[in-house]
Amino acid sequence: MRVAVIPARAGSKRIPRKNILPFHGKPMIAWSIEAALGSDCFDYVMVSTDDEEAADIARAWGASVPFIRPAELSDEHTGTTAVIKHAVDWLRGDGMDAQDVCCIYATAPTLDPQDIRRGWELLRSSGCEYVFSATTFPYPIQRALRVDHEGGVRMFSPEFAQARSQDLECGWHDAAQFYWGRADAWSALSPIFESHSRVIPIPRSRVHDIDTPEDFERLNLMYPALQAQQLELRQTKTEVFTTSEKTSSDEGALIATGQKLWSHAKRVIPGGNMLLSKRAEMFLPEQWPAYFSKAKGCQVWDLDGRAYTDVSIMGIGTNTLGYGHPEVDAAVHRTVDAGNMSTFNCPEEVFLAEKLVQLHPWADMVRLARTGGEANAIAIRIARAASGREKVAVCGYHGWHDWYLSANLVDAENLAGHLLPGLAPNGVPQSLRGTVFPFNYNNYQELEDLVSTHDIGVIKMEVVRNQGPENDFLHKVRSLATRRNIVLIFDECTSGFRQTFGGIHKLYGVEPDMAMFGKAMGNGYAITATIGRREIMEAAQSTFISSTFWTERIGPSAALKTLEVMERVRSWDTITATGQRIRGRWQQLADRHGLKIEHWGLPALTGFTFQSPQNLAYKTLITQEMLSKGYLAGNSVYVCTEHTPAVLDGYFEALDSVLALIRECEDGRDVMGLLKGPVCHAGFKRLN
Repeated sequence: MRVAVIPARAGSKRIPRKNILPFHGKPMIAWSIEAALGSDCFDYVMVSTDDEEAADIARAWGASVPFIRPAELSDEHTGTTAVIKHAVDWLRGDGMDAQDVCCIYATAPTLDPQDIRRGWELLRSSGCEYVFSATTFPYPIQRALRVDHEGGVRMFSPEFAQARSQDLECGWHDAAQFYWGRADAWSALSPIFESHSRVIPIPRSRVHDIDTPEDFERLNLMYPALQAQQLELRQTKTEVFTTSEKTSSDEGALIATGQKLWSHAKRVIPGGNMLLSKRAEMFLPEQWPAYFSKAKGCQVWDLDGRAYTDVSIMGIGTNTLGYGHPEVDAAVHRTVDAGNMSTFNCPEEVFLAEKLVQLHPWADMVRLARTGGEANAIAIRIARAASGREKVAVCGYHGWHDWYLSANLVDAENLAGHLLPGLAPNGVPQSLRGTVFPFNYNNYQELEDLVSTHDIGVIKMEVVRNQGPENDFLHKVRSLATRRNIVLIFDECTSGFRQTFGGIHKLYGVEPDMAMFGKAMGNGYAITATIGRREIMEAAQSTFISSTFWTERIGPSAALKTLEVMERVRSWDTITATGQRIRGRWQQLADRHGLKIEHWGLPALTGFTFQSPQNLAYKTLITQEMLSKGYLAGNSVYVCTEHTPAVLDGYFEALDSVLALIRECEDGRDVMGLLKGPVCHAGFKRLN
């Protein structure tokens, strides 16, 4: 007997009782029943449900209904698996032998009976014991609808289902997860799937399952146009429904868990997360795993348990010793065991301040914080108080606070050349207009003109980012600040401890009046520092700078141990040499494939840009292809001590084939045809 089972539980967490929601003239479950009956494949069509209203609807549309009371669902299996099992047991208990079983979702209102027929043909002819539907719907519409690729139809022999249920103690629902390649499932499934491993997807022409309220709303709105386009495409582009390069391997499903959470995050968190640089759209829109379950060395595991080698930004440059360094983590664990906060102050903050002053003899005093933006704001407040003047000249990126973003009140593009274009100053008080003036690195005349035109009291700048000083630039800036009694601040939140043990200004022999450190100083734990000359830092006493969690103990403890390990292994030498080797091998690959690239950044924060109008698309392609090979990669590497020669050999071997693809694109192949989603963002963009 050939049986179609339509599970229709009432207790959906995402959309309660979604099976009976009205969809263009009839309940959703009715569409599935009609598709099953219209396929002419089944001897028996049944709805298995614990919802009395769904049962009534099913009877009205011609389906048999075994009704499951909640008490009949076991504690372990209360989902779709239990409902299907109940239905098959009910059939057999009634003397009906179900030889083949098809599970059809009750929330698949666009399911085509032809898809079901094709599935049965495959099940009979292929020798497979499990067949499910895979979409060949036109990719742009599929992407716009954002529906689950998996849903719709599942077909399997009872023997296959029984083996799954008994031997693995898990439900039939897991079979689709197996096909999509869950790494952690292979070892458990191999005993069963050695003889049941041939899984053939059914090409399908319609978007099937509705999983979230947003899915339901979108499909409802688009359905009329969807039907019209389907008809036109069937008549004019039949190949769309027989093959799909974009979705045949369904790589998007491999990162579905992280992408689903990211999609949800954007509904409850403005922008999706707390740091622009970690938004999925900055890497690989609609495919980036987005979230991690653990990290160690230079490996990161996503929410589905897949491991990736991080040859990318390593926590935005926070972990020069690698993720989860054992000595640093042990120091933090001891701190947690002893207590992180109390009415008293932690002694580690004093020890850390002394260490930073020791490393920078020109400095006398230190204030600690937890983030780079805070350290920058602290430095500006102190410097303004010390100089008695409020106007600031800036060069580089210095965080998100009002004082910095106010530069864009005069011209929205003032900060466009300072790392992040497109930063709108909405919410920044207009009264701050004309208090901050950007200047370009290595353009001393531009800075001198600013100082001559405005009453500049503070110069704040990154010592170096994408290029080094030319024509004695840093020394000229120091001399100008001294002559005009201007407080000179070096923002070393990014550059510190990467090419020297301390600030990179030591490399150039130029001493500021203040400097800030962060990022690498705690190897992944939140700690930043503002250091400076006594006569300037004492101005902190004449203003108000204070915060509860600047007194917590974990950050200083992590920083002290991080500095100890750095000093012992001379990490700055290692990551600088590694970065130089990476840059050289990038160039070798580019030369081999005839590609023109331009290098930028410190050796330990190295990156490159394709000298091509397609640069962003090529960067996206690298990320996409390298992700499929097990690497987090783009066009930059924030180097750590765990980037060993063996790690880099594997990375460059994988990258070689991607640059070969880019060569093809330079010769005329359409790079957009290779991308499985949109091009990554270049700077700040609003996420809706």
